[in-house]
Amino acid sequence: MHNSDRSHDKKNRQGLKKGHHSIMFRLGIICLLILPLGLWGRDLNRNGIQDPYEDPSLPVEQRVENLLSQMTLEEKTCQLATLYGYGRVLKDKLPTSGWKKEIWKDGIANIDEELNGIPELGPQSKRNFRAQVEKINDLVWPPSSHAKALNQIQEWFWTETRLGIPVDFTNEGIRGVAHYRATCFPSQLGVGATWNRNLVARIGEVTATEAKALGYSNIYSPVLDLARDPRWGRVVECYGEDPYLVAQLGAAQAQALEENGIVSTGKHFAIYSIPKGGRDGQARTDPHVAPREMEMLYLWPWEQVIHASGMRGIMSSYNDFDGVPISGSREFLTTILRERFGFRGYVVSDSDAVDYLASKHRVAKDYREACLQFLEAGGNVRTEFNPPEKFIQPVRDLVKQGRLFEKTIDDRVRDVLRVKFTAGLFDRLPVPDPAASDALVGAPAHREVAKQAARESLVLLKNEKGILPLAKSLKKVLVCGPGAREKTSSLSRYGSFGGEVISVEEGIRMVVPGAEVLYAKGCEYADSLRKRRRSMRRSKWPGRQRQ
Repeated sequence: MHNSDRSHDKKNRQGLKKGHHSIMFRLGIICLLILPLGLWGRDLNRNGIQDPYEDPSLPVEQRVENLLSQMTLEEKTCQLATLYGYGRVLKDKLPTSGWKKEIWKDGIANIDEELNGIPELGPQSKRNFRAQVEKINDLVWPPSSHAKALNQIQEWFWTETRLGIPVDFTNEGIRGVAHYRATCFPSQLGVGATWNRNLVARIGEVTATEAKALGYSNIYSPVLDLARDPRWGRVVECYGEDPYLVAQLGAAQAQALEENGIVSTGKHFAIYSIPKGGRDGQARTDPHVAPREMEMLYLWPWEQVIHASGMRGIMSSYNDFDGVPISGSREFLTTILRERFGFRGYVVSDSDAVDYLASKHRVAKDYREACLQFLEAGGNVRTEFNPPEKFIQPVRDLVKQGRLFEKTIDDRVRDVLRVKFTAGLFDRLPVPDPAASDALVGAPAHREVAKQAARESLVLLKNEKGILPLAKSLKKVLVCGPGAREKTSSLSRYGSFGGEVISVEEGIRMVVPGAEVLYAKGCEYADSLRKRRRSMRRSKWPGRQRQ
């Protein structure tokens, strides 16, 4: 080979080597840019390095402690309050520039019932559960629109708060997800009548699937109260009066939610369902339960469900026991719940339960002291239908005054962060593929599960002369009673709404299309009669109205 050829070949090899190094260097830069969003997690605090809390490969407790060590008092206290969603407290459907001036600029524990469609039904006393919500708010339906909206909100907390701490999107879900046109299931009382653990597990699986498709990460379900006084107004929300039944079905529901990636928050802890005289509303106090009954009947299902499912959420109840309100009781929220039962999640108060420590139970002299009692007892997140700063600011003041130790704040925030890490909220969007959501929420296969649950929930008390099932040859049928045309009872504030509802009368007309179907109301509901008589008395003697 000629010397000039050798020289040229050497230069080519050197050029290729340099080019190879250049390409590898560029690939390395690209990988460094990609890894923080993939294997390395997000650079949530935007400091250009990967902090331990941003690393999905590290143990959860290590991530929790690293993040907690970086948080200010302002950021910690924001993880102790709920922000109720659009139409209740939140005024904006999606993030705005004004959010940087709100208290949640430092984060928030959870956003509850965000864009689920309930506010669009009108005031509570005049709610129309059959309203076409999508014509009022197109972020509620279709599901893909809702999924994109929650993704956008989560992105705001990732990118616009200092440390990028995500929110927990919570929602009700004892009859399916409390979202417009989600799959609707029978009440828990009806489901309890099935005595079918496998069916309840399928209900939980459907609920979790639809919740995830809509972007929710935490569902307030199941209800573990015992229905042992039929006078109580929320019996319909309970599986039944038997602690074994409640424990078995509650565990099936909670386990299905947890195994399918949804935080299960059980309610209402504890001894909530047996208030004095069976009265709800302004009572919710003084449960007539002896200590042995409390342990063997009312607390036993909670212990069983927590152990079986790893339930990560608990809602503290309004009532007291032995003169001490549960939401201010260290015995219940710490000694029993955490030390005895091994609960490792976070406790959210029932709405206004913190306020009731001062306003109803009168064990706190003012709201600030009520906040102190709730946190010192073991409560984590305060929930009320008012702005979160009503709780956050007094808590900050308590710390600055030396009345509340910051260590207590750290302990409470630690529980909230643990749930958020185990739920994957730091590492992925609420809905990675929003386009797939439309085929999941209210899917035909899910409706079949609801239909099976409805069939098995029926309890036949009497079938004189074998009249049921109705013969197709019947010529005339009388449908009588105030519930014959009722539809609202098939829907729930704590479950799905907005779907198709068939009344008893309509159903009978469908079953015997050749028969003449007559209708007569026959009587009023007992409650309706009492309300009407009370209204008549007030109109005659207005001075006797109660304030």
